[in-house]
Amino acid sequence: MDDRAEHGGPRVPQQRRPGPPGEPAALRFDVLGPVRARRGEEQLATGSPQQRALLAALLLREGRTATAAELIDALWGEDPPSQALAAVRTYASRLRKALDPRVLVSESGGYAVRGLGDGALDLAVAQDLAADAEKARAAGDLGRAREVLNRALGLWDGEALAGVPGPYAEAQRVRLEEWRLGLLEARLDMDLEQGCHAEAVSELTALTAAHPLRERLRELLMLALYRSGRQAEALAVYADTRRLLAEELGVDPRAGLRELQRRILQADPELAEPSAPAEQPTVAQVRPAQLPATVPDFTGRSSFVRELSEVLAAASGPGGGDGTGRVMAVSALAGIGGVGKTTLAVHIAHRARSAFPDGQLYVDLQGAGARAADPETVLGSFLRALGTPDSAVPDSLAERAALYRSVLDGRRVLVLLDNARDAAQIRPLLPGTEGCAALVTSRVRMVDLAGAHLVDLDVMSPDEALALFTRIVGEERVASEREAALDVVAACGFLPLAIRIAASRLAARRTWTVSVLAAKLADERRRLDELQAGDLAVKATFELGYGALEPAQARAFRLLGLADGPDVSLAAAAAVLDLPPEETEDLLESLVDTSLLESAAPGRYRYHDLVRLYARACAERDEEPAAAGAPAGQRGTEAAMSRLLDFYLATATGVYAIERPGERVLDHLSRGSYPGLEFADRGRALDWLFAEASGLLAAVQQAGTAGMLRRAADLLLAAVDLGESGSGSRQYVRAATAVVTAAQRTGDPYAEGRARLMHSHILGVSGQFAESDREAAAALKLGLAAGDPVVCAQAPNQQGILALYTGRHAEAERHLTEALAAFRADRNSPGEASALCNLSRVHLATGRIDSAVSLARQGVTLYERDDTGMALRLANGKYALGLALTSAGESALALEALTDALGMFQDARQQLWHGMTLFRLAELHLADDAPARAAACAEQALAVLHGIGGEWRRANVLTALGRGLHGVGQLDRARVCWQEALAAFEALKSPEAADVRSLLASAPVG
Repeated sequence: MDDRAEHGGPRVPQQRRPGPPGEPAALRFDVLGPVRARRGEEQLATGSPQQRALLAALLLREGRTATAAELIDALWGEDPPSQALAAVRTYASRLRKALDPRVLVSESGGYAVRGLGDGALDLAVAQDLAADAEKARAAGDLGRAREVLNRALGLWDGEALAGVPGPYAEAQRVRLEEWRLGLLEARLDMDLEQGCHAEAVSELTALTAAHPLRERLRELLMLALYRSGRQAEALAVYADTRRLLAEELGVDPRAGLRELQRRILQADPELAEPSAPAEQPTVAQVRPAQLPATVPDFTGRSSFVRELSEVLAAASGPGGGDGTGRVMAVSALAGIGGVGKTTLAVHIAHRARSAFPDGQLYVDLQGAGARAADPETVLGSFLRALGTPDSAVPDSLAERAALYRSVLDGRRVLVLLDNARDAAQIRPLLPGTEGCAALVTSRVRMVDLAGAHLVDLDVMSPDEALALFTRIVGEERVASEREAALDVVAACGFLPLAIRIAASRLAARRTWTVSVLAAKLADERRRLDELQAGDLAVKATFELGYGALEPAQARAFRLLGLADGPDVSLAAAAAVLDLPPEETEDLLESLVDTSLLESAAPGRYRYHDLVRLYARACAERDEEPAAAGAPAGQRGTEAAMSRLLDFYLATATGVYAIERPGERVLDHLSRGSYPGLEFADRGRALDWLFAEASGLLAAVQQAGTAGMLRRAADLLLAAVDLGESGSGSRQYVRAATAVVTAAQRTGDPYAEGRARLMHSHILGVSGQFAESDREAAAALKLGLAAGDPVVCAQAPNQQGILALYTGRHAEAERHLTEALAAFRADRNSPGEASALCNLSRVHLATGRIDSAVSLARQGVTLYERDDTGMALRLANGKYALGLALTSAGESALALEALTDALGMFQDARQQLWHGMTLFRLAELHLADDAPARAAACAEQALAVLHGIGGEWRRANVLTALGRGLHGVGQLDRARVCWQEALAAFEALKSPEAADVRSLLASAPVG
C-alpha cells in the first residue's frame, strides 16, 4: 500500500454526504498524533493498537477500498498470525459499531471509509492549509502564507500515528514526518524572508540538534545567524556540518550549503539585505492614521500646496520604465515658530492621504525645546503603530531604524515629522524606500539633509492674512471694518498663529468690534515684528491669546506649563490644578479651542514647545502665593508641582502595593496631600505606570527643593518597575542622579540615601557591578545616618547580591546576614524572604547544597505564608529555589519552580528576569543531559536579554549555549560562543573566565 501524495504527504480527498435533520454530530478523525475518533466533543473508543492500525490504514486510503490481503500486509507485513483474516474482520466489526455503519463499509471482500465531511480528518485539513499557503506565497503574500502554514503545523500532536503498529504505519510515519519537516522549513524560510532572523535562531538551533543530518535546516540556521550579526557562529555551523557528514555518511555538504559558506566569508551584501518583517499571524496588517485633524479654515498658501503636492505625487505615482517616479520624497519646511509650518504640512498630508493607502505616521519631535525627542523612542512608537509587537522592537537606534525601513518596504506610507531639531534627528526616521514620502517641519533650514526638497515658509501675504482672519471672525464683522482688519493682521506681523489667536479672541467676544481689537494691538509692545524680534514676536502673539483668557483658563494655562513631561494626562492635570477631572477637562478643552494647548490623544494634552516656555514665563510673572494650607512662603507654582508629585507618588505607591502586597516598604513611603488613582487589576496598574513613565520621572527630576526631595526619592522606590523592566532605565538613572545632586546640595541624607539605593539597584540590573557596589555602600552609610530602615536593609541586600555575582562569597554572606537581621528588625517578611533566597544562592555557590535548598524553601514559604498574592516577589523565591534544586539533582521539582517563576516574570513585564530564568532553565537541562533543550532555552534567553542585563549576564548565557551546542555535536559553533563569552569575562575580570578557558581547552577542535 503506497498512498504517497504528489506534494509530500498522502492525499485524502474530502467526501461529502448530506445528512438528515437531527443527525448526530459529525465524526472527526486524527492521525497527526495518536489515532483518535470523535463525535462532536465525545471521544470514541478505537480499540487495541492493531484495531487503530486498521482504522489508520483505511483513513489514509483516500476513500478507496482496501482488500483483506492488503490490510493484513499493512498490519503484520510478511509474518501475519494464522488467524489474521478473522482478526481483521473482528476489528472492522468493532469499528463499525463504534463509528457508524455508513462510514466503514464492506465491499468486494474489503473495507473502506466513506462519506466523511469537510474537515473530518486532520491530515486532509493540513493538506488544504499547505496548498493555501503555497498559493499565498506564490502571490507574494508571505504574511498569510506563514500564518496558514503555522495553522497546518499546529495540527500535529506529537508523532503521527503514535503507538500504531505495523509496517504500513511505520512507513506512513516516516513520510508524514518528512512532510512536516518540509512544511517547517518552508515556514522558516519565509521567516527569514520577512526579517525574523533573531527569532528563528532559537527554533533552528533546537531543530538542528534534533535532526543533525538535515542540511536545509543547517543552511537556514547559518543564514539566520549571519543576519543576526553572528557571522562566526554561522561559519562554525558549516564546520560542524561538514565534520558530521564526513563522520556519519562519508560525504561533503551539498552545493547550496558550500555556496552559502562562500558568500558569508565574502560578506555578500545580498545576504544581509533587509526584508519586510513578519506580520502578526493573528492580526491584520496595521494601517496607521496618525495625522492630526486639519483646520477647517485653512487659507492661502496655494503655491506651497501645489508645489508640495507635486513632490508627494512623484513618490506615490507609478514608476516609469526609465526609473523615474516611485521615489522616496522628502520635503522640509522651515520657518519661525508660529508661521504655520505644521498647519500647512498637515493640510497637504490630508490631501495626499489617498496616495498613501498604507497609512500616515505623525510625531512631534519637540525640536525647539530643551528635550528634543530621541529618534530611538520615536522609532519604537512608529514600529508599534505599524503592527510590530513590543517583543520584536530592537533596543539600539541602528537596529530600530533598519527594522523600520524593512517594515515600510513595499508599503506606501506618508511620514510627517513635525518640529524637528536638525537633520541628524530625522535621518533615522526617513522611510528610505520608494513609494513612501516624508514631510518635515523645523525652525531651521535643513541644508545638510541630502536629497530633500527645501521650502522656506515665510509669513502670509496681506491678502492671505486677511482671508484667514475673515474666515475665523466672519465675513459680516470684517466687511464693514476692512481697514481695521488690515491693521490687525499687520500688527500680527502676518504670522498665521498670531492671526488665529487674535481672530479667535475677537470671535469669542461678540460685543467687540474689529476696531477695538485693532486699538488694543496698536501698542508696539504687543505688536509682532518678525524681522527684528524673532521669538519675541511669537511671545507677543501668545500674549494676545493669554490676555483674552478667563481667570480660570489663564491659571490652567500657566500651571500646566510647569511640568517637564512631553505631555500630561487629564488625571495629572487635575492634580496640578487641584480641580475635579470634569472641570479640568472643560478648561483644557477650552484652551485647545484657542490653540494654546494641543490634544495629543484622548485624555492627554501637550503644549507647543514655545507656548510652554511662554506659559512658564507667565507663571513666574503672574502666579500668586499658594492658597491657605500650603507651607509658608510657597508660591502657587511650587504648590502645583507639589500636588503633581503627590499624585504620581500616591498612584505609583498603589501600583507597588498591587505588585508587592504586604511589603513593609509601603509603610515607609511618604504620604502626600493629594490622592492618586486606584486600579481594579494588576494589568491596568502596570499600563498606567509605563504610560506615565516619562512624566513621572520628569517630575522626580524637577523636585529640587528641600520640601519635595524626600517624596521624589520615595517615588523612585515606588516606581522601581520602570528601572527593572529595562524600558525606562536611562531616564530612571537620570532622575535618581538628579535627586542625589539636589540632596547633596540641601544636606538631606534620607533622600540621598534612597536615591543612591535605587541608582545602585538599576546599575546592578544593567550589569555595572562595580559602580552599583559603590552606590550601595554610599547609600548604606547615609541610611545609617538618617536611621532609614528601608536603606539599612536593602543596601546590604544589594551589596550581598553584587558580591555573589563577582565571586566574593564570604563578603556576600556577611552582607546578606546583615540584611536579614535588618529586615527582621523592621518586621519586613518579604524582605526577609528575599535575603533568605539570596543567602541560598551563596550557599549554593560554596557547595552547601542542602542548606541552599532549605534557605530557598524558607524564603518561598515566607512569600506564600500570608497568601498575599505577591507574584513578583514569589517569582524571585521560585527562581532561587529552582537553582538550588537543580544543583541538588531534583530536576522535576527544579523545572516546576523555574517554570512558575518564568510565567510570573513574564506577567510582571520583568524582561531581565524573564531572560535570566530562561538561562537557568538552560542550565537545568544541561544538568539533566538534555543539551538540545538547553540550547533552545539559552537562545531564547539571548533574544530576551538583548540590550539589557550587561555583558556579564550575556557571557553566562553564551557559556550555557556553547555547552548545549557542544552536547548536540555542533562543536565549532560551541567554541565560537565560548570565545565570545571568554572575551567578555576577561574584559570584566570575572572569575568565570577560568571555567570558560577550561571548556575551550578540553573541547575537541572540529
